[in-house]
Amino acid sequence: MPQNTMSANNSARWVKSSYSMQNGDCTEIRPHPDGTVDVRDSKDPAVGLLTLAAAPWTAFVDTLHANA
Repeated sequence: MPQNTMSANNSARWVKSSYSMQNGDCTEIRPHPDGTVDVRDSKDPAVGLLTLAAAPWTAFVDTLHANA
């Protein structure tokens, strides 16, 4: 089950991967209504984030599912 945390400057929720390690080695995503998705390293969220448009994010996730 994904774990949610509130961002300090955004009402959207960060969602932690269900494949995350218990030691904190994981990524988090924050989806937006327009389809863009923010991605960050949960160990060091202050480093920044990567924002992906809807089409590249969907292609990435589809590729992961196809190769699982």
